[in-house]
Amino acid sequence: MIARRRPISRIATSVARLFHGEAGAGLILIVVAAAALIAANSGAAPAYHALFHDPLGWSPIAKLANLHLWINDGLMAVFFFLIGLEIKRELLDGDLSTAAQRRLPITAALAGMAVPAVVFVLMTRGDPSLQSGWAVPAATDIAFAVGVLGLLGQRLPPSLRLFLLTVAIVDDLGAVAIIALVYTAQVKLGWLLAGAGFLGLLAALNRFGVTRGWAYALVAFALWYAVLHSGVHATVAGVLAALCVPLKLDRQGDSLLLRMEHALAPLSAYFVVPLFGFANAGVALPASGVTGFAAALPLGIALGLFLGKQLGILGAILLAERTGFATRPVGASTPHLWGVALLCGIGFTMSLFIAQLAFPSQPLLVEDAKLGVMLGSFAAALAGFAVLRFASRGSR
Repeated sequence: MIARRRPISRIATSVARLFHGEAGAGLILIVVAAAALIAANSGAAPAYHALFHDPLGWSPIAKLANLHLWINDGLMAVFFFLIGLEIKRELLDGDLSTAAQRRLPITAALAGMAVPAVVFVLMTRGDPSLQSGWAVPAATDIAFAVGVLGLLGQRLPPSLRLFLLTVAIVDDLGAVAIIALVYTAQVKLGWLLAGAGFLGLLAALNRFGVTRGWAYALVAFALWYAVLHSGVHATVAGVLAALCVPLKLDRQGDSLLLRMEHALAPLSAYFVVPLFGFANAGVALPASGVTGFAAALPLGIALGLFLGKQLGILGAILLAERTGFATRPVGASTPHLWGVALLCGIGFTMSLFIAQLAFPSQPLLVEDAKLGVMLGSFAAALAGFAVLRFASRGSR
């Protein structure tokens, strides 16, 4: 006779399944964002801010004087390194490897970055001091968006997930370029030349067929250290180093890039990104209530993410299809595409990251920008889930 499982055991199993796979990373981000908001708006607020912003008693790198800097400039380099690996794999041997495959995702991603920026600029045009935040609503959070999509299970065409991933990868590439080109205030030539030397060494390792992971990791760390002191944001080093990792397959169909990507994906999804989210999402909600969100900066970012993303991406898809430039994903209806365009308005990780760079010496503006990111991202997540849920019922 088989013993019946206790209710607590069934609940534990259901929770474990819920947090496993693609949906898990997105759900964890929701949990840590909620925890950070609670911490920042409760009696624990002084301890929360002290944990991340008070100077460390000792730091091996003087430039990283507190835990917040170690997370944003240090650990996030791992996240950007993983993005670089994904970009290289997709461009060389994935869903962006041919011109036909690249047309629609690149077009949609570019429109999905440009239109939110335009919305933001229009909303903040009366205050020139806010204009540097134009790129905050231009970014898409891969983990959060795919996590929400994963909650719908098998109800949706597989092509939608593939399209969302490719758009988000192109979006990430654009965000990295913006960070490197726009949010670099002052360059120290000596450190920049040192970084170029280490980058050349990484390229040489690839050129001469070196497949030892420790060799790339060692030189990548040196590259990160040089870029950290150069004035260019240190996380850019993560992407540059990743592009030098070899993808060439061996006889077993494996490669160093695939092994690194496989090893780092769980570390990034379940440790680095949640820790970043907890350290950066803790913003004090305005005492004035709803009117606090109506200020130009948070409202411009929120509308850029929620309205600008869906207008840009869905509009680009429909225009590309109508002109014959590209075809929509197989099996996807217009409501499906609208739902995915909404999910691309989840800018959580990358938007919070860019907000720190857009207003480096204005903490109050950073807090306002965070409000806009949280409002726009959660509105996009809820609306995207609702539209896709409705679309999946219609298609069935």
